[in-house]
Parts: sequence; structure tokens; C-alpha cells
Amino acid sequence: MRVQEIEAGLWRWTGWHEEWNAEVGSVYLETADGVCLIDPIVPPEDEERFLRALDRDVQRQGGTVHVLVTVFWHARHARRLLDRYGGRLWAVSRGRAAVARRAGEVTDPFRPGDELPGGIRALATGRGTEVVFVLPEQRTLVAGDVLLGAEDGGLRLCPVSWLPVGLGHDGLRAALRPLLELELERVLVSHGEPVLADGGLALSRTLEP
Repeated sequence: MRVQEIEAGLWRWTGWHEEWNAEVGSVYLETADGVCLIDPIVPPEDEERFLRALDRDVQRQGGTVHVLVTVFWHARHARRLLDRYGGRLWAVSRGRAAVARRAGEVTDPFRPGDELPGGIRALATGRGTEVVFVLPEQRTLVAGDVLLGAEDGGLRLCPVSWLPVGLGHDGLRAALRPLLELELERVLVSHGEPVLADGGLALSRTLEP
């Protein structure tokens, strides 16, 4: 488990995903009305310490716990944490059924473009069951599967095999190109290392034809 404070109220943590046999990342954000957990995993390698720390943070912040899922594969431990804290489960409408099979009732289905708790925005990816989340105040993009950390410290597109038939990398680049209009400082990915500076530049390089 690695826990990293990105800025006040914004943290990224990792946990070992046994099915992937790799570390994956999750995001914690404090908001005016509570806490948002994005693609949360409970790290099996340090479960008790993680939950004690999260208990303290949730109690201190107060309000509602919102669990947001970028893509149904990342439902992970959403239900376990909602059972622990109560709260609400958010998923894109086209992925609602798949998320529900993994994490129980989706209380708040949404569409790309909708504003979510904490001012978070959900934007389309070209993959109907997946969105990326934009945290405007933090100038941060949170990606699930379509964008991955690259070995050189930048970003890369997910393998074509992860995409719907007929989309391909060119289609994915086109779908993600509106993100270049955002003023991004960071891109927090689930797979690989995050980009913590010049995130907009890293994204631009990744989306070049």
C-alpha cells in the first residue's frame, strides 16, 4: 500500500489487486458535503491500518460518503465501503447494470457531462460504460482504464483489446481530445504511476495522432 497526499483534501492510494496481480490506484477527495472515493480498493496487504485511517478521515470530515466508479471493472470494494459508512454509489448510466452486479444498487446513475458531488464532472471516453472524472478545483483528471501510466513517466492509451470492436486507438484519441481544452495539472491513473505535474502536456502528447 502506498498513500500519497496530492494536495490538501486530495489523496491517492494503491492496493494490491489479486486478479490483476499488480498495484492499482484509488482516489480520496474531501468535499463540502463529505468524502468522494473513486474506484476504491481496500489494500489486502495492510487492510486494518487502511480502514482505521479511513474511519478517522470519514468521521472528521463528516457528511456523505460518495463512491464514484469510472468503469464497472473498478467497482472493487465499493460495496464493502458503502456497507461500512453508508452513502451513495455513482455510475455512468450505460454501465449501471454491470456495476450493480459487482457492488449492489447504484443509487445515482449519471450521464457524461453531469456534475457530481464536489463539483466533479464526468466526461465521455468513447467507451460507453466508462467515464473519466475531472476535479476542476484541483485541476486533476482521474482515469480508469482508457489512460494508463507510461514507463517514461507520462501516459499511454490502453491496449486496443480493451476497447469496443471498431473503436481503436484513433477513435479513442478523438473521443478524449475534448480533454485537451481543460487546464490540467495532474492525471491520476489507476494502472501505473500518476502524472503529478504538466498533466495537460502529458495528455496532449498521448493524444497526438
